[in-house]
Amino acid sequence: MAEKDALGRRGEHVAADWLQERGYTLVDRNWRCPVGELDLILRQGTTMVFVEVKTRSSLAFGHPFEAITPEKAARLRRLAAAWCREREPGSVGVRIDAVAVTDAWTQRPVVEHLTGIV
Repeated sequence: MAEKDALGRRGEHVAADWLQERGYTLVDRNWRCPVGELDLILRQGTTMVFVEVKTRSSLAFGHPFEAITPEKAARLRRLAAAWCREREPGSVGVRIDAVAVTDAWTQRPVVEHLTGIV
């Protein structure tokens, strides 16, 4: 399990760096509440962007985005609402994105970004 956790942490780091290089501002990471955890919370202009990061060492067992089920998407909506209530009740805009990271341990990980997944 430690290896899987390390891969996930590496993917979140890669995703955060990749998004910040594109103008996003990192606000929070690995925020937890009783409902679950949000991987990354960033700001893009006046929009709060909640990012689910899925990391795989390869595509041998499917694409990382395939792990975002309708149940997971519903949980992400609840988590984003909980974070906004607790941290920024006046948020102007909210969006939920997904980032897939493959080959995370290589010099050039592959990063794919989907905006507005739910």
